[in-house]
Amino acid sequence: MKIGLNLGYWGAGNDADNLELAREADRLGYAVVWAAEAYGSDAATVLAWVAAQTERIDVGSAIFQIPGRSPALTAMTAATLDTLSGGRFRLGIGVSGPQVSEGWHGVRFDAPLGRTREYIDIVRMALRRDRVEYAGKHYTLPLPDGPGKPLKLTVHPVREHIPIYLAAVGPKNLELAGEKADGWLAIFFSPEHSGDSLASVRVGRAKAGADMASFDVVPTVPLVVGDDVAACAEPVRGYAALYVGGMGSREQNFYNALATRMGYGDAAREIQDRYLAKDYAGAAAAVPFDFLDATALLGPKERIADRMQAYAQAGVTTLTVSSYAGSLAERVSAIRIAAEGLELAGVAE
Repeated sequence: MKIGLNLGYWGAGNDADNLELAREADRLGYAVVWAAEAYGSDAATVLAWVAAQTERIDVGSAIFQIPGRSPALTAMTAATLDTLSGGRFRLGIGVSGPQVSEGWHGVRFDAPLGRTREYIDIVRMALRRDRVEYAGKHYTLPLPDGPGKPLKLTVHPVREHIPIYLAAVGPKNLELAGEKADGWLAIFFSPEHSGDSLASVRVGRAKAGADMASFDVVPTVPLVVGDDVAACAEPVRGYAALYVGGMGSREQNFYNALATRMGYGDAAREIQDRYLAKDYAGAAAAVPFDFLDATALLGPKERIADRMQAYAQAGVTTLTVSSYAGSLAERVSAIRIAAEGLELAGVAE
């Protein structure tokens, strides 16, 4: 198992700290550093900045939002970042959610599976530097009866194959990830509750005539180091409440549904009720400790190492950590301890 670092969203006032954290991860031998986007900073600019000031570590989008970019633009951006980084770019994409897709990008959140399937087809076609011609249900290139003509990407990526990762939560999207992508970007991944999710991925791999050996399973897990495990869970509560309670609508929240499938249905309903009522503190308090402990790395190095063994045994191939420590010094210390924990666990690749 390899280890990665997720910087989250840029522009929260700690940009210089995030850059130093990425540099430290590079020095420590981390495999990849990821950047996110929602409706603030864009991931592409951040990754170009990080790639310019690191040497060996891969840089990845977790994620580029499908409704925010045409597939051709995503291919252009991926090829450019791969060239600028010397072949270190990983392309993570996802459909985002209905609130961001429709409220921010003005794109209807309908047929996400079909759109994603066609989107990946076109991105791969463009990155192969084929002339792009596509007649799908959701995308048609070139547009018919107009001046458009099939075009070919002019940039030559460093690598013939830029890996594509799909952020997926639901069973059908997980199956699609296995079928069409090179890896899965997971959230709220628990080794003890991962069997059904990975089974869906395997169905997709079988459809593609492939196995799991060439597929990268990449959960992002919060990381808090300390002797008091319960106290370590506290900084993670707000993040869990935001996703389980506030991402999407009451009728359509993928993370709430995931928590329910994991056996936390009653808690998921309470978290959502409190969050939608703007009782954010109450929503955070309603997140069960067991849920946090199952989906994060909490406690001293030895306990973190034990959990890393569980992740590796569950099939994780790149464990991405997101530090929830306060100061830069504490965050640097945390990712150092995580690297040491991986070695202690005996599962480092």
